[in-house]
Amino acid sequence: MTDPPERTNSAGAPIPDAQPEIQGLPGRAPAVTRPGSPAEPIRSAPGFDPASRHGLHPQVALRPEPFGALAYHYGNRRLTFVRSQEVVDLLRDLDRYPSVTDAVIASGIEPRRHPSVLRALDQLWRSKVIRAC
Repeated sequence: MTDPPERTNSAGAPIPDAQPEIQGLPGRAPAVTRPGSPAEPIRSAPGFDPASRHGLHPQVALRPEPFGALAYHYGNRRLTFVRSQEVVDLLRDLDRYPSVTDAVIASGIEPRRHPSVLRALDQLWRSKVIRAC
């Protein structure tokens, strides 16, 4: 395979190579690292605070399923899969506790799983399944 011809200006002097162009679809931003991927740690969104009281959004309905539940938000029409019955039970009782952390501790979920449950609740907050009370 041959190299592309060297670019020159009108005086015949070589033009230094520019940064390679990012190819993509018109009107679309280039791909970026997704939050939670191995390259980027999961961070809480501004506003989600496990130390504050949260509850199921009033426009969300939970439908029991063998894997956990489907959470449907009637306002934004988003359907979210909740893949753990323990998290479903936690969602139903979340607003009874002064903080999300207190609710997780009282839920009976093993302490080693608390970080993953808090990450799941953070995602549910981002999806507007839960909200601050």
